[in-house]
Amino acid sequence: MQQKPDSADYLSLFGRYKEDFGDVYMDPEDERFRLLFDQICRMLTQPSSFNLGLPEQFRTTASRYLDGDPHTVAHMKTIENRHFMLSDLFDYIHLVKTMGGSWDQRGR
Repeated sequence: MQQKPDSADYLSLFGRYKEDFGDVYMDPEDERFRLLFDQICRMLTQPSSFNLGLPEQFRTTASRYLDGDPHTVAHMKTIENRHFMLSDLFDYIHLVKTMGGSWDQRGR
């Protein structure tokens, strides 16, 4: 199992676009966030041990989006849905990095 990407890789990528993503879902459409969403989806589909510890919904959505699943692509055409996913993922990774643990260790 590869070790990358890990939490630092995600937070570094997020940091290139905005300091705090907690409220990104309220931001207007921005081509930068479209690119970030695509990059994040590609990272989420990499087989790293960190990714396997993330909630499955993030990985599944990313995989379906990149595979062109019609329902997922249609859902993610809505700006707020893409921004909400970025915000949720940022918050989750930030919490895991700050507090330790992972989704799997919290007993789902």
